[in-house]
Amino acid sequence: MKLSVIIPAYNLEKYISECLFGVLEQVTSFSFEVICIDDCSSDGTWGLLEKHSKEYTNLKVIKNSSNLGLAKTQKELLQLVTGEYIAYLDGDDVALPGKLQGLVDYMDDNTSCALAYHEAEVFDSDTGDTLGLYSKGFYNAKYVPQRATVEHFIKFGCFANASSIIFRRHGSLLNAIEESCKIILDYPWHILNVLYIGGSVDFIDEVYGRYRIHNQSFGGQTRRNPERRVQSMNDQILAVKNARKFGVAQEVIDKGIAHHQFAAALYFLKLHDFVCFQKYVGPVGQQAIFFDERHIFAFANREYPELVLQKLFPELMCDSNV
Repeated sequence: MKLSVIIPAYNLEKYISECLFGVLEQVTSFSFEVICIDDCSSDGTWGLLEKHSKEYTNLKVIKNSSNLGLAKTQKELLQLVTGEYIAYLDGDDVALPGKLQGLVDYMDDNTSCALAYHEAEVFDSDTGDTLGLYSKGFYNAKYVPQRATVEHFIKFGCFANASSIIFRRHGSLLNAIEESCKIILDYPWHILNVLYIGGSVDFIDEVYGRYRIHNQSFGGQTRRNPERRVQSMNDQILAVKNARKFGVAQEVIDKGIAHHQFAAALYFLKLHDFVCFQKYVGPVGQQAIFFDERHIFAFANREYPELVLQKLFPELMCDSNV
């Protein structure tokens, strides 16, 4: 089998059919399988999966008898794959024509690549409107080359959309799932996969997918609950620290930690939560490691958060008339 596509699903009755059709209707020159596990949904997700599995012979569906969560469900999925390559897709995202052929062709032609990812449109689920591009619109995109390394992941964050990736099958698939992370699972997964495989992280500049924003998506939930942002930061820092056991330089890891703390500080700054901004913008009482010149300015002026907001996000000051 050339390719295995894995899809976890939980309460995705509204979206799972579009997700599956987008993959299963792909025209390819190779054989591929699609494996979808329903993590004991309480809506009609399982009924749709059963229906579609009767329509497509290369679709395998399984239902968990209890809700196991995403990490354990991903481990289940990885135990079932038979493909030379593995692609991942969230059950509420959309694959566009040419995706599977484009990903596999790239991996075949670039044998030093451990993990590749394509561009994805970000779209509003209610209106269908495109909001931007995921990777080119990533806030640290200017730091990420087309052929990146695991160090770019560590220092600059998750510039690959989760539903855009493909990677080579390796002997430590289950060890690459970081179950200690409570919210962020794709970022530590990408880092560990690349470290286990060895090789580059390559960008395919084709829009082969659409990333859905809705109330229950990661971004939607985080906007409603700032505590999720702190947990996300902690998960990201754990993902960075995991690289130590693979011999990644401590300097690189420290820069990654500083970046994720700074990113969290900016998140709270934009919410006008100045207490949390000051808490996460940088270490006090020890030598500070700075992500970039923005971080230096924000840390130096941490006692004047409105000044930092005006300097780094002038458009927000105009919009809010503060």
